[in-house]
Amino acid sequence: MVLETEEESGSPNLLKLLDLAKDAIGRVDYCLCMDSGAFDYNKLWVTSSLRGVTIVKMTVAGAVNGYHSGEVGGILPETFRAVRTLLNRVDDDETGLVKLPELHVDIPEWADKEATAMAEIAGTSLYDKYDRLEGVEAMN
Repeated sequence: MVLETEEESGSPNLLKLLDLAKDAIGRVDYCLCMDSGAFDYNKLWVTSSLRGVTIVKMTVAGAVNGYHSGEVGGILPETFRAVRTLLNRVDDDETGLVKLPELHVDIPEWADKEATAMAEIAGTSLYDKYDRLEGVEAMN
């Protein structure tokens, strides 16, 4: 058994760990993720797919040196606005819809059937269970 504990990081060291341990554990045929939640605790639930992870290292600068915002605010472009402009090329910050066609894929028939079956079992319970602040609605 290998326990990977790099919570929510994209597991950047998992393949290195498996490579280091290959003499002891051999070839890995299956990988089970025990961090995706469960519908209930009466049976073992298996997650057949997870959302993707994108890790981006980004540096946005408008000047050669760092300057105080009180000095250059309104003179140099705000770097946060530049980052938002770049991100808006990928997805719409109001709707969350992905704009890049290269990131759209057809959902496999098996995944669609699984999602339909889970929706029938769960109803709205999977998102109704979270207490939200006033005015915050579950995403569609």
